[in-house]
Amino acid sequence: MAIAPITGKLRKRFWLDVTSAFGLGIGAGYAYWYGVHLKSVERQENFYVKLEKERAAAAGNSA
Repeated sequence: MAIAPITGKLRKRFWLDVTSAFGLGIGAGYAYWYGVHLKSVERQENFYVKLEKERAAAAGNSA
């Protein structure tokens, strides 16, 4: 009684692994970009706007 060979299993598994990796990688990238990066950039921009306003106010008072 011989066991029948399993054909095509590796190829199917390979494409599942590749598509899962791309999907999870892209999802993690979007989560980082919108969850961490853009908030950090907004906080930085707000700091520089505030700093520029303070400098403009100080220059206006001394002139």
